[in-house]
Amino acid sequence: MTVQELYENIGGNYESAKKILQMDKLIGKFIQKLLTNDTCDKLVSACESMDGSALFEQAHAMKGICANLGLDNLSAKASDIAENYRPGNTPTLSDDEVKAKISDIKADFEHAVEEIKKFAAEQ
Repeated sequence: MTVQELYENIGGNYESAKKILQMDKLIGKFIQKLLTNDTCDKLVSACESMDGSALFEQAHAMKGICANLGLDNLSAKASDIAENYRPGNTPTLSDDEVKAKISDIKADFEHAVEEIKKFAAEQ
């Protein structure tokens, strides 16, 4: 599987990743770092306790990581959560809406991780 095929499989924006990292070798190297990244787990934990500060921190971190890797869909979903809990903002999402959004993020993230594992096994 090529890096571009991986991005097609995970719904990523290959062209965006290419603009930032410039070479498939670097894209492949950095996307594999998601395999050991615990930001999604921390986001889920923050959701379980509905800790607004932790939700902001972890969603903001995930937004940045995913944006830099061209995972625009995940970045946008994480951004929704981050903006809801950004200090100074009045939350507009109910707890149930937040939990549903984070469940969706977790499913997308887990799908990406499974595809990245397949990609890594072929390298």
